[in-house]
Amino acid sequence: MAVFAFTDGYVAINATDMSTDVKSVTLSMDGASLDSTTMGDTWTEQTPGVASGTLSIEWVDDVANSALDDILFALFNTVTTFEIRATSAAVGTSNPKYTGSVHVNGHPIGGSHGDLAMKSVTYPLSGTVTRAEA
Repeated sequence: MAVFAFTDGYVAINATDMSTDVKSVTLSMDGASLDSTTMGDTWTEQTPGVASGTLSIEWVDDVANSALDDILFALFNTVTTFEIRATSAAVGTSNPKYTGSVHVNGHPIGGSHGDLAMKSVTYPLSGTVTRAEA
């Protein structure tokens, strides 16, 4: 896949495809850098530490029964799975999937008068993230 516009992303939470409710999604992964510089070194040395990250999603809200708000509220304060892909096409070498678990540690409600009902969340990762092409 060459350069493309991000218009058909795939987002599943707890094995439920919720892509049609997603305005934006970002998976951020960070590895801690531990300073392992010792006497005699003339440059700092870094040792990889524990990895962490977040899954940030901006949702277009829907409060109907069995819709977005109902699904996410049921997951509040639990650890659940996620899967994201660049497109909704099948997983492959040009459309890898990223999977893992997140702690659903927030459930925002509200908005401004006249604005589109939205939920913006940032869930911390819980455990390893994997990338697969099949």
